[in-house]
Amino acid sequence: MTDPDRIPTMAELAAAGEAPEVLFWVGCAGAFDDRARRITKAFVRILNAARVRFAVLGTEESCTGDPARRAGNEFLFQMQAQQNVAVLNGYGVKRIVTACPHCFNTLRNEYPALGGSYEVMHHTQFINALMKEGRIRVEGGSFQGKRITFHDPCYLGRGNGEYEAPREVLLKLDAALVEMKRSRAQGFCCGAGGAQMFKEAEPGAKEVNHERSEEAVATGAHIIAAGCPFCNTMLTDGVKKLQQEGKVQVLDVAELIAGAGEL
Repeated sequence: MTDPDRIPTMAELAAAGEAPEVLFWVGCAGAFDDRARRITKAFVRILNAARVRFAVLGTEESCTGDPARRAGNEFLFQMQAQQNVAVLNGYGVKRIVTACPHCFNTLRNEYPALGGSYEVMHHTQFINALMKEGRIRVEGGSFQGKRITFHDPCYLGRGNGEYEAPREVLLKLDAALVEMKRSRAQGFCCGAGGAQMFKEAEPGAKEVNHERSEEAVATGAHIIAAGCPFCNTMLTDGVKKLQQEGKVQVLDVAELIAGAGEL
């Protein structure tokens, strides 16, 4: 499976009597948002380089229901989640990897109550595991010597206690990893969580993503590394607000690894 444009669906593998090593849950952003699609493609490139046998649900994948639940529409969440659980269990899915911390949190922590228990990994955890297993190798490459700061996604860090995997991956780039004033357990939200991504900002002195972007730029980093498509959008907007587009890039961890050189 070396062609990145030819990704099998679970339905195709099931019809052939085969099963993937892992199901890649693309997520709404990764499927429909033009910017997030680049993250999806970068992660697929990594999976192919590591010769991971994976599949997607394709048109059978629906929203996990995270935005609906955070916005208070429990009925819609239950509908979406139960539909997904039925599909996942129908294929006998055991392992799931996703590049969205919101999907990660919902699939991992909220689906078991609805009959959907799976081993769920965030893509930075999966990439880190592939590196430790020697299935992919990245040494410096085009990002060697760059100053990189990592923004902890709320649902990966404070929500699920994962701080090390993305940083261990970034250190493989032989870059200088610099921390923001608020990081890890004291991290600061990008402003998109809790369904805030889909509504107008509430009155206040400053937009949350502008505050966070200021902290990131203050580190002197050349690159703000993200691990969430929503965070990527909010930080990109923040960098534009600060008129720093020519100096600071916002890239997902998967994009950094896929673009390092060897993959």
